[in-house]
Amino acid sequence: MQRVKLDRIDRRILRDLQDDGRMTNVELARRAGISAPPCLRRVRALEEAGYIRGYHANVDPHALGYNVTVFAQVGLNSQAEADLRAFEALVNGWEQVRECHMLAGETDFLLKVVAKDWDDYQRFLTTRLTAAPNVAHVKSALAIRTGKLKPGVPIDTEEGSDVLFDK
Repeated sequence: MQRVKLDRIDRRILRDLQDDGRMTNVELARRAGISAPPCLRRVRALEEAGYIRGYHANVDPHALGYNVTVFAQVGLNSQAEADLRAFEALVNGWEQVRECHMLAGETDFLLKVVAKDWDDYQRFLTTRLTAAPNVAHVKSALAIRTGKLKPGVPIDTEEGSDVLFDK
């Protein structure tokens, strides 16, 4: 494992790209207080080290007709590692599941599911999710609205907060 030290400039680059992945290298460099060529080298180094996993567009689900978001709490009959992995593999094939988190506690998995409408979710629930092997129970919570949607993580850009990370 390589030890990578993120300095203030690296963290600033990460924060700015996390906020706007389409920002030009020139603008990114200006904000970081460096010139464009070293900024591009730093971005590539951050990508190679695994800090930047990729880039994507933030698509409006309502514009594409996905008007319902449901958080499904899934309990399994067995929590053996092979059964947990089998469930995750199954979920990975369901496009309407946008996130899948394994949890500690009473619920084994939390799924974020998008659907065209409530009936569309009900069809997914009955034909896929509750019909899946090893699923014991599902509790569905309909999202009413999103008060905050900020992907990524907080990135401290203050001086003196350099930290070594294992990569």
